[in-house]
Amino acid sequence: MNTPPPYLVPSRLAKRTHYEQETICAILDEALFCTISYAVDNKPFSIPTAFVRYEDKIYIHGSVGSHFIREIEKGIPVCISVMLTDSLVVAKSAFSHSVNYRSVIIFSSAEKVEDIATKRAAFEWLTNKIVPDSWDYLRPMTDSEVRKTTALAFSFELASAKMRDGMPKDEPEDLELPIWSGLIPLQTLRGNPIADETSQNIPLPQHLS
Repeated sequence: MNTPPPYLVPSRLAKRTHYEQETICAILDEALFCTISYAVDNKPFSIPTAFVRYEDKIYIHGSVGSHFIREIEKGIPVCISVMLTDSLVVAKSAFSHSVNYRSVIIFSSAEKVEDIATKRAAFEWLTNKIVPDSWDYLRPMTDSEVRKTTALAFSFELASAKMRDGMPKDEPEDLELPIWSGLIPLQTLRGNPIADETSQNIPLPQHLS
């Protein structure tokens, strides 16, 4: 992207912004969920949902009866946001506290996936992102289930990433205060699987171990 449109340039700390596809894709691939914001009849809506990136598009899915899906599949403008938090930045004053993060903002509109093969593939991509290597283990989706589910694709051609890392940036006059400052790392970890009542005697599959 040579010259980004004004709405992709943050009004504050623009130097933290990145437009390289490699940077944007890395954040999208690590994040499991995004938030899709849109307006209908001058009322704002903001819906969190799972998503997956494949090549130059991201994909979501939802029930054909979902109000959210039925509105955005019309192709109305949406803003998609993703944020990964890496650490809390604890300074010597509350004013200088911050967060180390990686985020992406996308301006786009939905493309309804009509091709059945692509639609099934999108469900496979998303399933394997949420629970890696699980698609081939699961009972296959029926044709009826595919018909009852809408897949939507979004281009992220109009996207920017913004990141912060590093230690607190305290005011010069605060540096000698006897107050602890530094980072509190944050992690999202997958815990040990817990079987439901119907799976107590079923061996844990390799992709979940």
